[in-house]
Amino acid sequence: MPAFRRPVPLDKAYRLLNHGPTVLVSAAHGGQRNIMAAAWAMPLDFLPPKVAVVLDKSTWTRQLLEASGTFVLNVPCAAQADIVQSVGNSSGLELSQAGRDKFAAYGLASFAGEALQAPLLEGCVAWLECRLLPEPHNHQQYDLFLGEVIAAQADTRVFSEGRWHFDGQDPLRTLHHVAGGHFLTIGGAVDGRQLPLDGAS
Repeated sequence: MPAFRRPVPLDKAYRLLNHGPTVLVSAAHGGQRNIMAAAWAMPLDFLPPKVAVVLDKSTWTRQLLEASGTFVLNVPCAAQADIVQSVGNSSGLELSQAGRDKFAAYGLASFAGEALQAPLLEGCVAWLECRLLPEPHNHQQYDLFLGEVIAAQADTRVFSEGRWHFDGQDPLRTLHHVAGGHFLTIGGAVDGRQLPLDGAS
C-alpha cells in the first residue's frame, strides 16, 4: 500500500462523500469487471455507514453489481477528469463482448481492496467498499441502490483526521459533474460559527 493511502474509520466514511463528488462505481463478477461514472451518489447513515447511488438499467456495472452483491465507490480527482469522462461515455457491455473491459481499454491500474472482489482504481483520493443492501423495488422502480460500507480508504495528502484539506493540492481536488463533460473542482474551506440566539448574549 502506498504511504499516502490509509484506512478511514467507518464512523468517518460518510465524510468521503458528504461534499457531493462525482464517483466511479466499480464491480466484478464471474471473472468480469467494469467501472462507470455516477454523479448521483450520497451518504445515508453514520454507523454502520450506508450510501446510495443511482445506476441506470442499461449499465454493465449494474449487472455485475447485482450479480455479485458488492461494489466500490471510487472518488476520482481533477487529474483524472479525462478518465471520468471516458469511462462515463463508453459501454462496458460492448467491450466485454469483445473480450475487454474499461480497465484494459483505457490502461487503468487497479488494486485489490480489503474485503471485496470489485477492483479499486489507482489514482483516486478515496475508496468505499460496499455490500449491496437488497431493495428490489428501489432497484427496478427508481434505479436506486443502497450499500453498507464495509471498508474505506483515503489519500492522506487530502484527507486525514476525518477531514478533507485540498490547499496546495489542485490535481487532487475532487470532481463535481455539471453536465456535458463539464466539471467543477472542490473549492477552499470555510468554517462556520454558531450564531447567538436572538436576545442572548
